[in-house]
Amino acid sequence: MMRTSLIAVFALGLAGPLQAETPDDEGPQFDDPRHAVSWRREELKGIERLVRQLRFDLVNNRDARGAEPRLDELAKLATGKHLLPAFIEGSHGQGSEARARIWEEWEEFEAGFSALEERVAALREAAEAEDYRLATRELSDLSLTCRSCHRRYRY
Repeated sequence: MMRTSLIAVFALGLAGPLQAETPDDEGPQFDDPRHAVSWRREELKGIERLVRQLRFDLVNNRDARGAEPRLDELAKLATGKHLLPAFIEGSHGQGSEARARIWEEWEEFEAGFSALEERVAALREAAEAEDYRLATRELSDLSLTCRSCHRRYRY
């Protein structure tokens, strides 16, 4: 599903000169701020969809095994390593919801991704233990982590 939206972005030419993973595995690299904005918007929408699906899997269906592939995908995508390269300086303003304060407060912004990774790891642990009450709490905490960063750094 998320891969489909990424394929659409690339097919429409919105992703522009996205390069392959760098040799030392730093994540995607961008030459043009507009392409970075388009790519990160799609990635973040995909992460949001994954979280909604996980809520359905873990809270409504109580299906930790069914949630495993989505948890794996979330753990790959909801990381600073994956997303931070798309926050290149100058990729705010027209067409972007990012505030300029991201680059003014880069260390704090980066720390938000560390917190996100911790929340995803805690969610995975709860799901692996099939502790659905804890998984519900972890999903809420994950959403709060996202929201706190959005309040500070997104219009």
